[in-house]
Amino acid sequence: MNCCWAPFLYLCLLVSQSRTAEASQETLHWMEKMEVAARSRISTSSAELIHGLELRLLNASFGGHNLTLQTQIIQALAFKLNCNFSGLSLSSAALEKVPQARPQHAMQFPAELTRNACRTHSRDLRLICIYFSSTRFFQKDINSSLLNNYVLGAQLSHGYVSNLSEPVNISFWHNQSLEGYTVTCVFWKERASKHHWGAWSPEGCHTEQPTPSQVLCRCNHLTYFAVLMQLSQAPVPAELLAPLTYISLVGCSISIVASLLTVLLHLQARKQSDSVTRIHMNLHASVLLLNITFLLSPVLATPPVPGAACVVLAATLHFALLSCLTWMAIEGFNLYLLLGRVYNVYIRRYVLKLCAVGWGVPAFLVLFLLAVKSSVYGPYKIQLSDSHGNSTGFKITSICWVQSSWVHSVLVMGYGGLTSLFNLVVLAWALRVLNKLRAQEKALGTQACRDTVTVLGLTVLLGTTWALAFFSFSVFLLPQLFLFTIFNSLYGFFLFLWFCSQRCRSEAEAEAEMEVFTSQMVQ
Repeated sequence: MNCCWAPFLYLCLLVSQSRTAEASQETLHWMEKMEVAARSRISTSSAELIHGLELRLLNASFGGHNLTLQTQIIQALAFKLNCNFSGLSLSSAALEKVPQARPQHAMQFPAELTRNACRTHSRDLRLICIYFSSTRFFQKDINSSLLNNYVLGAQLSHGYVSNLSEPVNISFWHNQSLEGYTVTCVFWKERASKHHWGAWSPEGCHTEQPTPSQVLCRCNHLTYFAVLMQLSQAPVPAELLAPLTYISLVGCSISIVASLLTVLLHLQARKQSDSVTRIHMNLHASVLLLNITFLLSPVLATPPVPGAACVVLAATLHFALLSCLTWMAIEGFNLYLLLGRVYNVYIRRYVLKLCAVGWGVPAFLVLFLLAVKSSVYGPYKIQLSDSHGNSTGFKITSICWVQSSWVHSVLVMGYGGLTSLFNLVVLAWALRVLNKLRAQEKALGTQACRDTVTVLGLTVLLGTTWALAFFSFSVFLLPQLFLFTIFNSLYGFFLFLWFCSQRCRSEAEAEAEMEVFTSQMVQ
């Protein structure tokens, strides 16, 4: 009887092996198709290619416990698992056919991985891993590059794996030290972008650096993982987030109240104001808008808030900052006219033209960016270093702000640098002019000295403290953070003090003139 069944069993074995080989060849052929598409930039959808590979791996028949297929830029692995799964560690150093000259990577899966799937499916499960050494199938981050161009993916059959209490550990090594780079562990979030089939997101992943050349990602779900890397300053220590946030909250709140009081006092005066006062009021308005939008930006950057709201707020915040910087430069320009023209200035519709510049130019720039590419605005991620023993981890906090590095360089740092430089030049010139006046008119030395203090105070309040933004490097980083936060969060309050001092001074001068006029009338 056994002899009769032997040929049939042998035939079944041959058929099974043939089907396994066919399935493997079909999957390998699909991987080669993906590679051709990557090299020739064929317009085939990346999502279609990747999902097609996942489907073939999940349905492929193979003998043994695992299947390994590889092309030049893609490596695919499939593992048969059961409900007695105790964990799995994969390392590129141990895998066959992997060139050892490439930087290494590793993935470690916890025993909890199959727990939820086993509650509904008692049959065998399958874990697939897909490794890419090319970024062709994924959208590039506008501010960063991918470490080693590696994207490591994993998926379990019968459901999406998420909210693991014990994370999946993904390790990336680099051939050189990563000191001087900001690294962030991210995963590919499908349908998170209007222009691509997904976008990189740090949600659910924690970044650590056990050594200068290694990045360890601890993520609570399965998908495609990578490490975003960019040249940047040293990350801000996480323990400084709370005091800096508190200073910003208190300072901006005080400035908001001060700016509102300034505008109300100006309206309460009910008298025809000169061009200088109206310029001050426009500056107060821009500072008020800047402080309000800045306080709202971390709130609207959280995931439950719609992305469109964060984009609008980020654009408004950028507009407020550009307006504030522009009105600072206008203050410097007006000071130049007052001193250079010896207080004899008349330009037709002067304030209206200044408003067109102070509000119109920033509005045009922001609207132009929104029209060309609205994705330059959105949640901007700030990396915070969190040291634990000998390793360094990273936390992420977000605000609604400019996402594009070149926009930040040109229309934030560049724009602010030009206005600060302009006001510093005006300050130096004004001090020189007033020094000459004091030398020529010794009798008016006290008045000239007072004018020097006035010009110095005005120029410091209208732009000099913003130059601290250019000292955020090396040993200056921590002092700069606190000084910049303190001075510029209280900027509206300083302007309020300036307004009050100028108002008291003008009232004192008016009273003095009235006394002189009264004494002359009595005589």
